[in-house]
Amino acid sequence: MTSDPARPVPDPAKEPSRGTPPEPTGTAGEYMLRPESAVKFTRAAALWAALITGFVILIVLLVFIMQNTDTTTIHFMVWKWNLPVGVAILLAAVCGGLLAVAIGTARMVQLRRAAKKNYSSRS
Repeated sequence: MTSDPARPVPDPAKEPSRGTPPEPTGTAGEYMLRPESAVKFTRAAALWAALITGFVILIVLLVFIMQNTDTTTIHFMVWKWNLPVGVAILLAAVCGGLLAVAIGTARMVQLRRAAKKNYSSRS
């Protein structure tokens, strides 16, 4: 029984099988800030956020390329290319990113081999 006259007495026949929801703890403000029924951040939400971010970056890159259409000659060792400036800068950035990925991958492989060697020597 409860001492609160405004609160009705629950009828066990009408209660759901999983029981009553837990009573809120803390102050009323805390309960309103973090309700139990709030949807958590999921992988699908992360995928949508990454997809939207990717499209925004793609649009910015397209605007950059469209605004830098003056042709320039690129010299690399014995090769020569005529490319728009925007495409040349984008190509240089992509090549730099691929180089960073290659170096990072080599370092991760090196660390995994060292960890595997260290783990097998303990056994």
